[in-house]
Amino acid sequence: MVTNRSNDPLHGLTLKAILEELVVRHGWPGLAAYIPIRCFDSNPSIQSSLKFLRKTEWARRRVERLYLNQRHTAECDDA
Repeated sequence: MVTNRSNDPLHGLTLKAILEELVVRHGWPGLAAYIPIRCFDSNPSIQSSLKFLRKTEWARRRVERLYLNQRHTAECDDA
């Protein structure tokens, strides 16, 4: 039996989980420094950020890219 595995490194992760991990790692000010958008800089919250990111593809892609880059860096540091 062959199992189909997704090559997508974000497979199984929700945008909320990604955002929460980035906020824990960097805090809102740090996240706003990496990705300068108002929802991270002005009265930030998970809910308001998710609403914006779900509507705004370019911003969501940047959040996902930041997450993947830092995840890759952490994996390289562990090796």
